[in-house]
Formats: sequence, structure tokens, C-alpha cells
Amino acid sequence: MKRIAIRALVPTLSAFTVVLAFCLPQISSVLAQAQDAQVIELVAKKYEYSPSPVHVKAGTKVQLKITAVDHDHGFTIVAEPDGVKPGSKAGLVFASPQECWQLKKGETTTIEFLAQASGRYTFKCCHTCGLGHRGMKSELVVD
Repeated sequence: MKRIAIRALVPTLSAFTVVLAFCLPQISSVLAQAQDAQVIELVAKKYEYSPSPVHVKAGTKVQLKITAVDHDHGFTIVAEPDGVKPGSKAGLVFASPQECWQLKKGETTTIEFLAQASGRYTFKCCHTCGLGHRGMKSELVVD
């Protein structure tokens, strides 16, 4: 009985080892890709984003880390470049798409995306923040 169990166990362990050998390189490449993101720190304050504009290269994975310093703000950006018909192929692919990210005072909000198509992408505040709210905008330039 033990011989039968051992004979069944050996091929199973061999198959598991082969599968594990194929999976480990893929796991490490996924981790390496996650670490290759370009981190850009933005400050949201009374009626402006800083720095402005923001430049990235096409094909880059980007992490925007936005901190609201004076009071709550918002952040919205369209996935298609400016001047392109809405519904066209997205130039920005978001990890967690939202219409309006809420930026709480003193907190940092991280927005991750892949900048896959060149162009200019206007972003603006989507949380009413005072008299100059409508002018609180900037742009992301993908080269």
C-alpha cells in the first residue's frame, strides 16, 4: 500500500515542481513592473495644482500622489486626449477609474494609470473649493 501511495505521490510532486518553476519568474516580473512606475507628487491648493503642467513619456505606468494642503479638493481627468471625440480609444488606462477622486485636506491620494497614447489631458478640480474653483486646472502632457 505504501508503494502505491509513493508511486502516486512522486509524479504529483514532480508536476507541482514544474508548475512552480514556470510561475515564479512571472510573479517576479509582475512585481518588477509594479516597481517601475513613475511617481509624480502633486500639490492641490487654493485654485491650482503644482507642478503644472505634468510631463510623462508614452508607455509609462504612472502613480500620481496628490496632496491637498489647504482644504478638500477633487481631481478629474478624461481618459482620451484633448481634442479627440469622447468614446475614442483611451490614452490613459486607470487602475481604478473614477469620475471624481476626493482629495481630503492633509491626506495623499494615489491615482495609478498607464499613459499609453501621446497627447494633452486636461485635469481639474471636481469638488467646489471656493470662488476660483472653475480655474483650478492643469494638464498632463504625454510625449
